[in-house]
Amino acid sequence: MEIILLQDIHSLGHKDQIIRVKDGFANNYLIPKGFAIVASTSAKKVVAENIRQRAHKEDRIKDEAQELAKQLENKKLTIGAKTSSTGKIFGSVNSIQISEALQKKGFNIDRKMIHVDEEHIKEVGAHKAVIKLHREVSVEIEFDVVAE
Repeated sequence: MEIILLQDIHSLGHKDQIIRVKDGFANNYLIPKGFAIVASTSAKKVVAENIRQRAHKEDRIKDEAQELAKQLENKKLTIGAKTSSTGKIFGSVNSIQISEALQKKGFNIDRKMIHVDEEHIKEVGAHKAVIKLHREVSVEIEFDVVAE
């Protein structure tokens, strides 16, 4: 069955994308939950018009994301954490602390946009995180975890 996605779904696709899924998945999950509609000819025309109107706005948003990525490219963050005498961190460093450190530098980045390479950072040292600013724009940022 062909459907049109009404919002981004991580493992399926992006908003207004026409995809083919199994009938049961569409009828029992996607359509009742409001994630998709059936891709009829009239619905396809409406989606095509929406995409055409949104193209200019998307380009502007992408350009802003690329500009922010250039500003973040060479930034290095320092995050303080309480540590033991062996260098192990009490707790862990996650995207919330990285977001707060970016806000201190003047960048308002949501924590949900930050993906840390390792699941839990529990040691002092240099680490990397990826900030996904746009569907097509992401930047890798380095940060040091130091003992407080």
